[in-house]
Amino acid sequence: MKFLDLAKVYIRSGSGGNGCISFRREKYIEYGGPDGGDGGGGGSVWAEAVDGLNTLIDFRYQQHFFADNGTPGMGKQRTGADGDDIVLRVPVGTEILDEDQETVIADLTEVGERVCLAKGGNGGWGNLRFKTSTNQAPRRSNPGQEGVERTIWLRLKLIADVGLVGLPNAGKSTFLAATSNARPKVADYPFTTLHPNLGVVGVDNTEFVVADIPGLIDGASEGRGLGDLFLGHVERCAVLLHLIDGSSGTLIEDYKTIVRELEAYGVGLSDKPRVTVLNKIDTLDEEERTFLREELEAVAGPPVMLMSGVSREGVTEVLRALRAHIDEGRLRQRSVDDEDAPWQP
Repeated sequence: MKFLDLAKVYIRSGSGGNGCISFRREKYIEYGGPDGGDGGGGGSVWAEAVDGLNTLIDFRYQQHFFADNGTPGMGKQRTGADGDDIVLRVPVGTEILDEDQETVIADLTEVGERVCLAKGGNGGWGNLRFKTSTNQAPRRSNPGQEGVERTIWLRLKLIADVGLVGLPNAGKSTFLAATSNARPKVADYPFTTLHPNLGVVGVDNTEFVVADIPGLIDGASEGRGLGDLFLGHVERCAVLLHLIDGSSGTLIEDYKTIVRELEAYGVGLSDKPRVTVLNKIDTLDEEERTFLREELEAVAGPPVMLMSGVSREGVTEVLRALRAHIDEGRLRQRSVDDEDAPWQP
């Protein structure tokens, strides 16, 4: 499996060590008294968003993560060692859900974000803690606190600025390949794309990330085709690029199908800004382009842009229209000096 965006994980924090019952007994010391130490604390289970990961494939092969228990206390007032924590390293954009797959525990959207999923148990008190003026030789201690065991779900939502939506073979992968260094599979049959692809696109010395997801078909919200499982990857996008195949012959129905599936998915996806583009115009003459554009604008509203990912006609204008919908804080400046400088070892 090259791409995995949902994983079930079993975690357990460490239990605390038991407290110790001990008395100091040394030659020539008449009143030794209690000297039992406390138990060590159990290890906790953490989740941390790290750079360099874009899939949950690591959790396909390991689903159980158990932190170490604390060590019991010992005599001579020695406290037990704490158990080691365990850290689940996940990609940026991972949602952590409870066992019901609905309650969101945490949403890690930045590198370095950490959240404690299961806190380790406290260590028990030794009998030294129970010494009082009226009870100078206590013979009691506390057991360590039990660890926490739970089942969680990890769901990855890729961090991208632009999301590509459209029917299968609308030209989404061709557009991504033409504008970035990504090399998604391109072929003349439906559902060429089986998992999301990311590409970094540049225009006017700025860069932003584009996410290509498998195509939607009528009834995707009910599970037809590949369903709407991958729509979660465009939830975080600032703008959607809706590509429509100009050579399909069912232009209006294609547009309405995608809009209908976005509305059925919910979570505000249909309310996001959309750039509507009539794609594959290299197969149309000037009269057909004008007619189809006016026909689509009557339903979708103006403006409808024209583009061909193969001939690259209109690609720059589309990229500039997308850039206008992205906040400056999300854009990255591309260094021109670094690209023009000669290579040196």
